[in-house]
Amino acid sequence: MQRLGEKIHILRRKRDLTLMQMATMLDIKSYSHLAAIENDRSKPSLDLLVKIADLFKVTTDQLMRDELEVD
Repeated sequence: MQRLGEKIHILRRKRDLTLMQMATMLDIKSYSHLAAIENDRSKPSLDLLVKIADLFKVTTDQLMRDELEVD
């Protein structure tokens, strides 16, 4: 799960979303938590991980397993 933040960052940038936009879409009050996740300073809760996977239409496995890539 060392690449989780990197993968989320890639998915967000591919869809031209800012951290604020992504936070709004995920119903998160502060985008700084997402920034911390992308920079590997924090880990998302299971609930948030599922929401992120749903938002980007990927599986939680694709996000969590370092050997799997995201589209």
